[in-house]
Amino acid sequence: MGKRVALIVLDSVGIGELPDAAVYGDVGANTLLNIKTKIPSMQLPNLCRMGLSNIEGVAELGDVDADFTGSVGRLAEVSLGKDTTTGHWEIAGLKVTNPFPTYPDGFPTDLIAAFEEKVGRKVIGNCVASGTEILDQLADEHVATGNLILYTSADSVFQIAAHEEIVPLDELYRICNIAREMLVGKWNVSRVIARPFIGSTGNWQRTSNRKDYSVAPFGKTMLDYISGSGLDVHAIGKISDIYAGCGITKSTSTKNNMDGVDATIAHLQSDSNGLIFTNLVDFDAVFGHRRDADGYAQALMEFDQRLPEIVGALKQDDILIITADHGCDPTFKGTDHTREYVPLLVYGANIASGVKLGTKQTFSDIGKTILDYLGVSGDIQGESFLSAVVK
Repeated sequence: MGKRVALIVLDSVGIGELPDAAVYGDVGANTLLNIKTKIPSMQLPNLCRMGLSNIEGVAELGDVDADFTGSVGRLAEVSLGKDTTTGHWEIAGLKVTNPFPTYPDGFPTDLIAAFEEKVGRKVIGNCVASGTEILDQLADEHVATGNLILYTSADSVFQIAAHEEIVPLDELYRICNIAREMLVGKWNVSRVIARPFIGSTGNWQRTSNRKDYSVAPFGKTMLDYISGSGLDVHAIGKISDIYAGCGITKSTSTKNNMDGVDATIAHLQSDSNGLIFTNLVDFDAVFGHRRDADGYAQALMEFDQRLPEIVGALKQDDILIITADHGCDPTFKGTDHTREYVPLLVYGANIASGVKLGTKQTFSDIGKTILDYLGVSGDIQGESFLSAVVK
């Protein structure tokens, strides 16, 4: 078995506003530190031991002067946007210079008419809304009529909510595939998202059967180069959806963060070569967008408690990289993502301890470093920091 990298994205765990945060209305956002300020009891001892509190902008999380076991820094985003697709694509080496279109006034009537005709169902909603609020407003009507609940957000998303007993999952997924095929060209929506739910009036609950349908990357990513060289690219969580399956050799779906951790550990314990790429989405989808700081803090502590298990599963030549894709400050106004730096923690038997990498100018430095470590050539954005962290 050769070298491997386990890359874990803590979805939305930002660590402070970027210099251009004002353009996005996000001055004052700091997902991690603001949660700590609001929930002082939140303790992340294992992440801090690895070096989290030694990263600029989040020193208040723990003992900054303590020896730490990893190499750490923070990453700035150069792409235009603050959504999941943009962040993940930049991690993998693509700079998004043409932001995905958003629809603050809902989707155009001609598009909706064509969509309704193709799927054989009417649409209700077609507005910017939070996923839980829209169910309170329209789920009863949906159950009574079978009409699809359509909503969007500040991100480039076309979200379709449907009760699993009214619109079976297979049909909902078929509908989302139709939408994905339509939303290209001038529409070019980043993601179509199936949002199934269950329950009854006053007790609607979104299920874990969510599915994302991303537009395909516009160029080769580190995933294409790794898999193209004959190595494994194991995608865990919604990673396969984000990259539209491109460059992925194996995909494992997950129901929640802890399921994602379990799957990551299982892959680490197996014999494989290449990349294990995990997204833990609950931080964003369950707690960030819902502005639930208490739940977010608890989810962070749950991950922190599992970190020793992940570390324990690493083999001699494995590297663990922990980062994020954007912010989603649960203490901030609104319900949308926030434009923030993201953390960078690098750990492994061959990684030096106590290294401070400072601020890296693009998320793509991660992708370039991974290719460098695996010995894979690839024409992607970014600069490798491998020489600064290897022993």
